[in-house]
Amino acid sequence: MKTAIQIGVLLLLVATAGAERKRDPLTEAEADQLRDVRMEPYQRLKLFTKFAEARLDSIDKLQADPKEAEGRGRKIHDVLEDFTAVLDELNNNLDTYEAEPMDKEHDKQFHKGLKEVILAGDRFHARLRALKNAAQNDPVIGREAKEYMFALQDAQEALQSTVDMAREYAEVKKDAPAENKK
Repeated sequence: MKTAIQIGVLLLLVATAGAERKRDPLTEAEADQLRDVRMEPYQRLKLFTKFAEARLDSIDKLQADPKEAEGRGRKIHDVLEDFTAVLDELNNNLDTYEAEPMDKEHDKQFHKGLKEVILAGDRFHARLRALKNAAQNDPVIGREAKEYMFALQDAQEALQSTVDMAREYAEVKKDAPAENKK
């Protein structure tokens, strides 16, 4: 019996050690802000774009600070993963708001939030392209970029998905009143 318990404990330790703990891309303060506006589509979508932009700002800071040279490629990789995770959460919110029946005011807020997401997406695309171009044109950045190129590609694809979804939902919302008039 004692051996069975020891084996069970050992298996539990191995399983726990093997499971990689995924970190939350949002800070506690950011999560609190989102909770405060959970019933306000525009404010919530605006916060997600703000949080995504903060991740891109932190990449700029990493690149500008010579003290961050050690392990910079890995740090940028992690920030890009966080950026992608924030976009995934944004997508989930877009889907949720699209599926929920809303009164006229919430629908108006959602449509305004969609515009915010689309505008932010254009800015984010430019910044991600600049990061990719820098990696291709600067040998130092190019060496660092080997650690984050895959994460950069994921971020670009996630961003495109987010913008496409926002555009699609904006078109649906724009067309909805015309359908109701028929």
